[in-house]
Amino acid sequence: MDYSKLIDIAAYTLPSLITGGVAYYFFNSYLKNEEGRRRFLLHKESQKTALPLRLQAYERMALFLERINPGKLLVRVAPLSTDKNDYEALLIRHIEQEFEHNLTQQVYISDECWNVVLTAKNTIIQIIRKTTLQTENADKLRETLLTDLMEKQSPTVLALSYIKNEITEIIG
Repeated sequence: MDYSKLIDIAAYTLPSLITGGVAYYFFNSYLKNEEGRRRFLLHKESQKTALPLRLQAYERMALFLERINPGKLLVRVAPLSTDKNDYEALLIRHIEQEFEHNLTQQVYISDECWNVVLTAKNTIIQIIRKTTLQTENADKLRETLLTDLMEKQSPTVLALSYIKNEITEIIG
């Protein structure tokens, strides 16, 4: 075989291979950039639809906390009899019903926020149960709970503050 033909073939093939490699590199870079751009646009579009849902979930949780706030709950739910245990059960049932009504909102809020809301709910139930043990009847239970609220801050106030801070971070 003639070396000059081999050199001629290499002289034509080598620039073609280099040009093909450079074209492949640029084409591959372009495709990655386009994929990243499409992901960004898709994420941006999904944020437009997800943000209102998330804000609505935070609103629902704020409403839940307001409704189980002992001061408002005790005014809204009056005792049906003088039995303190019946009144305790009635208050806890109202809290649990409100909670169950808003249970699906956990999908849209952060885990930390959900845990704060759960803690507030459980703390209020514990306060009601503890106060029931220390009172004689439903009216005294109601009075004691309201008096305690004047002295201490309700767990719902702290949870509501946490929700407000989280919304501020989301909105920016």
